[in-house]
Amino acid sequence: MTSRRSLFAVLASSLLLAACATAPSLESQPPIVFVHGNGDSASIWQSTVWRFESNGWPRDRLHAIDLPYPLARDEDGKAQPGRTSTAEHMAYLKAEVDTVLQATGARQVVLVGNSRGGNAIRNYIYNGGGASRASHAILGGTPNHGVWAIKGFREANEFSGTGPFLTGLNAPKNAAGDEVTGPVKWLTLRSDNNDKFAQPDGLWIGAKGTATNVTFDGPALKGATNTVLPRVDHRETSFSPAAFDATYRFITGKAPQTTAVQPAAPVVLNGKITGLGLSPTDPASGNYTNNLPLPGAQLAVYATDAATGARIGNAVHTKTVGSDGIWGPFAAQAGTPYEFVITAPGYATTHIYRSPFGRSSQLIHMRADRLAEADKTAKSSVTLNRPRGYFDAARDKMSFDGKALPGVPPAGAGVSSAKINLAVDGVRPISAEFNGEKITGRTWPVAENHLVVLELTY
Repeated sequence: MTSRRSLFAVLASSLLLAACATAPSLESQPPIVFVHGNGDSASIWQSTVWRFESNGWPRDRLHAIDLPYPLARDEDGKAQPGRTSTAEHMAYLKAEVDTVLQATGARQVVLVGNSRGGNAIRNYIYNGGGASRASHAILGGTPNHGVWAIKGFREANEFSGTGPFLTGLNAPKNAAGDEVTGPVKWLTLRSDNNDKFAQPDGLWIGAKGTATNVTFDGPALKGATNTVLPRVDHRETSFSPAAFDATYRFITGKAPQTTAVQPAAPVVLNGKITGLGLSPTDPASGNYTNNLPLPGAQLAVYATDAATGARIGNAVHTKTVGSDGIWGPFAAQAGTPYEFVITAPGYATTHIYRSPFGRSSQLIHMRADRLAEADKTAKSSVTLNRPRGYFDAARDKMSFDGKALPGVPPAGAGVSSAKINLAVDGVRPISAEFNGEKITGRTWPVAENHLVVLELTY
C-alpha cells in the first residue's frame, strides 16, 4: 500500500511539474499596466488587451488603469477642479503598480503609456521609486519634449518643453547625456510626421503659423530604443497593430503570432458607466471629463439589425448601476451588433451603437452625455467617435451617412470625432464606415432629449 501511494505521489508530482512547465511564467509574460492619455480612460486599451490575449497573454496579467480625473491642469502647481497634477498622476500610478504586484506575485511590471500616460510613467520611474518595480517602459506618442517649447509661453503646464516638469525629466542621466537610464528598458513609438502633438507648426494647438519649437521626433528620448511607425496618428502610436507588434517584440524579444484580434467565445462584457463634471467655480464653462462612476444610471442593451440599426426584440440586458458604476456582466452573442442606452438625471438619453464584439472585455466603459447648446435646435444629433485613433482623409477610407466626415480636414490626423445634426424629423438608419468597420444606428429626436453615438472599435 505504501509503495502504491508513493507511486501515485510521484505521478501527481510529475503531472504538476509538466503543467507548470507549459504554463506561461511571470518572467516570460509579466503583468502589464496600461496608462491612458489626457482625457481618456482605461477603455481605450480594449483592442490592445485583445491583441495580447490573442497571443496567449493571461487576461489576469493585463491591467488598464482609470485615472479619476484624466485631464492635466492648466498650471501644474495650481489646483484646478476636475484635473490632476503630475504629482497626483504619479501617485495614482504608483498605487496601482503596488496593487498589481501584490495581486500577481510578480517582482516587476511592464509599463505601457499613451501620450500623457508616458509622463506619469517617466515621473514614477525617475521620482517615485519605479525604477526597481518596472522592467520595461513603452511610451506611445508621449510629448517628451513638449507639445510646445516656447520660452515664456505656458511654461507652468506639464506639456511645455521648456517648463520645469519636462526639463526635469529630460535632464541628462549620465555623461553621454542620455535622457533615460537603466535598469528599466525604454522604448518610444512615434509617427513619422502625422502626430498632431509633435508638429513644428502650432496648427493643432490653435496657433497656426506659429513655430512650436517641437519637431516630429519630439517623442524620442536619447538613450531609448526609438521606433518610427509610418503614417500613424497620435493615438495609433499605442493602439494600432503596428504599435502592438513593436511593443510585443520589445517585451518578449520575438514577433507576435498575430497582430489581429482573434475571436474567442463565450463573449462576456462588462465595464463602468461614467458621467461628466461641472466646474463648481464656473458651471457656465461647460463639462469636464472624469472617470468617476455615475451611480443610479440605468442601462438597457438591445441587439440590433446590422443593416438597419433597428432593435431585435426586447432588451437583452438591463441594470441600474450602483456606487461602483459597473453595468455588467452581460453575455453577448458573437457577431451581433448592440445598442447601449444610458439614462440618468441631468443627462440626455444616450444611445451608443457598437459593432459586434469578438472577445470578452472588462473595459467596455461608457459615458452618459449632455446635449450641447449648439445641437438643441437639430432634429437629431449623431456623433461618430474613433477613440483609438484619428480620422485622416488622405489615408483612410471612411464615410458618415454616405458622405465625407464633417469637420475632418483634407490632410492631417487631428480629429477623432465627427458630428451630423439632422434638420429633418423622423427615425431612420444612419451608418458610418471606417476602413472596413461599419456601424449602423438610428436617429433619435433631440426634442425628447436624445443623442446618438456611433463608436468605432478600431
